[in-house]
Amino acid sequence: MTDLNAILAPGMYVRHPDFPDWGVGQVQSNIGGKITVNFREQGKVVIDGTRIALMPVFDP
Repeated sequence: MTDLNAILAPGMYVRHPDFPDWGVGQVQSNIGGKITVNFREQGKVVIDGTRIALMPVFDP
């Protein structure tokens, strides 16, 4: 899981695999496996990148 999350950079768009109703989120930071994402329907969430593999979105 960590390998895919390692490519996530601020400004990229992602979806949370367990919460599709959160909508598309924009990565705010990715530091030490902690990924801060601002989701349209949920707000700002800090995700443990070692436990959750976020799904990149290339056409938000």
